[in-house]
Amino acid sequence: MKKHHYNLAAILALGIAATPVLAGSWQQNVAVGGFNKVHLYTPDSVSAVGQGRGLLLVLHGCTQSVDAYLTANLAQAAEQYGLVIAVPDAMNKAGFGCWSYWQGTKARTAGDYKNLINLATTLTANSSYQIDPNQVYIAGLSSGAAFANTTACLAPDIFAGMGISAGPSIGTSSSGAIGPCESADVAARCAQYAGSYASHFSSQIASVAHGRSDTTVNLCYNEQNATGMAGLYNVARINGENLISEGAGRSADETLWQDGRVSMLWFNSVDHAWSGGQGASGSYINGSSINYASYLGQYFRDNNQRVNRNSAPELSNISISQAASQISISGNATDADDDSISIQAGFTNSLNQTQTANSTPDASGDFSLSSPALADDWYQVSVSASDSNGLVSEVYSTSVLLGPPPAAAAPQLSDLAIDIDGQCATVSGSVFDVNRDLASVTVEFDTATVSATLSGDVFSAQQCNLQGGANSALITALDLGGLFSTEQLTFTIDAGQNATLDQHISAGRLDYTNYANCYLEYSTASFILREQALSGGQCRWQDDDGSCFGPGQSCSTAGGDGGEEEPPAAADCVQFSTNNYSHKLAGRAYSTGNPYAPDYFASGSNAALSGSTWGISLLSSTSSGYWQPGACPQ
Repeated sequence: MKKHHYNLAAILALGIAATPVLAGSWQQNVAVGGFNKVHLYTPDSVSAVGQGRGLLLVLHGCTQSVDAYLTANLAQAAEQYGLVIAVPDAMNKAGFGCWSYWQGTKARTAGDYKNLINLATTLTANSSYQIDPNQVYIAGLSSGAAFANTTACLAPDIFAGMGISAGPSIGTSSSGAIGPCESADVAARCAQYAGSYASHFSSQIASVAHGRSDTTVNLCYNEQNATGMAGLYNVARINGENLISEGAGRSADETLWQDGRVSMLWFNSVDHAWSGGQGASGSYINGSSINYASYLGQYFRDNNQRVNRNSAPELSNISISQAASQISISGNATDADDDSISIQAGFTNSLNQTQTANSTPDASGDFSLSSPALADDWYQVSVSASDSNGLVSEVYSTSVLLGPPPAAAAPQLSDLAIDIDGQCATVSGSVFDVNRDLASVTVEFDTATVSATLSGDVFSAQQCNLQGGANSALITALDLGGLFSTEQLTFTIDAGQNATLDQHISAGRLDYTNYANCYLEYSTASFILREQALSGGQCRWQDDDGSCFGPGQSCSTAGGDGGEEEPPAAADCVQFSTNNYSHKLAGRAYSTGNPYAPDYFASGSNAALSGSTWGISLLSSTSSGYWQPGACPQ
């Protein structure tokens, strides 16, 4: 799906801020890692091993919507085991909405294999998710299971483990999925896919599962897949079976291989479906056996070969005090492994300059330290403990004001951006309150007012089902004293064209080339197409996930029909009156960086501003985008 970004650089120094991670909730239909639609769950918890959280990609089966996994008890598993869970909708579907495991090039740089690797690495690189790169896993059902297995073979360096449920063996044909069992040398094929990355199989693990009542995918694949991965890992089968039970008749039979490297499950009372445990529901989701996602969480936690199982230090009883030009910190730090501990503290001023101090706890874990001499300012104070193995505790942070408080001032908005995704708009940006008494940030869309989500100084607010055409968003930042500031942004929504398949064809948006995929997905129901720009100045009409699309053709010029709109023109001149530091945050001014007597200058014109950090200045814009002292011309 096409995304439009509108930047209003002449009004403010604007950029696109990342959407804040909403811990303990689903973020639906996120475009990330090459996928147009990914459901993401970020838990409040972290993993009990390693550093941070794990990541589990879950791949849907044929004809199965990713929405089915919203009611499959994945969130329960995520919270239990500190797993970020991502459920992507395949971009290159085949057959009945399947992951195309039986066709196409099997390579790290091809199709959805590339997208899944990008999804894993993109989420891991985003520090907001706190994902441990040694705890990245992939799982799936049916075609998603075979595709997950293939992906884990292509990239064993990235995926520490896999969960393969009711999946045909890798390299088998599409007819082998619903017909007689196809024999496959899983170990040899997996090693071939890995190529130069094969050494990473020495620390990879695999869970293979199947419903005992599955009449769709042949039951033979469960044993073939499990013994194949065990052969690749060169581990021996352990005699006997374990009964895994969650009560109320929900159970599975488990077989393990040496060192827990491979597990094989049979879900009792489950047909061809993802086993979700008690209360699970949805298309191809079965609640009659155990929660497979929870099983995977525990299996990965207990058997991951790559994590450092040494625990990080823990901080407690942190106390902050101040006197004259110093900030003092005391507290307690302990380490369950009895490793030696060091304490680090940082003191960051309003110019983003940091000074540090260090300490070592005594035998009981108590410590105290004081900052270097500091000038009057707001300081972001951070405290952490690290052990002799390099593991770091959770960071304690707080804000401290040295010296007299600045004069009351309204919160300042900056870095404002609008991200358009279909008929949804997400407004994001930064807010700075010099008095640290911010009460709220709200965004008034044309249809409703939304309270923004705050993460530090970054905010985000989303509204969907917006009307096509011109829209506006009024952002208001309010402090506890009743002072406020506002900014209004305008943007355009492409509502697309809503029609049946035959009507889309009659209108020339689709033809019969892709008729089968479109009909399988929508039949005779109405659905929305939007215009997507292609190379060479052409466009095509497509649905939100790109599975139903028309031919390349000349782009439409009709408003609201999907043609790309030009961003709205900026005002000729705008002006702002606030403290110099807030001007700097908004990009209207810059500083030479002297922490004791900061000098501020208007961006572009380089004109000096009166006062230092908290000095009040009136700045106005010029037609060339520069800022200068004084009001706009009358």
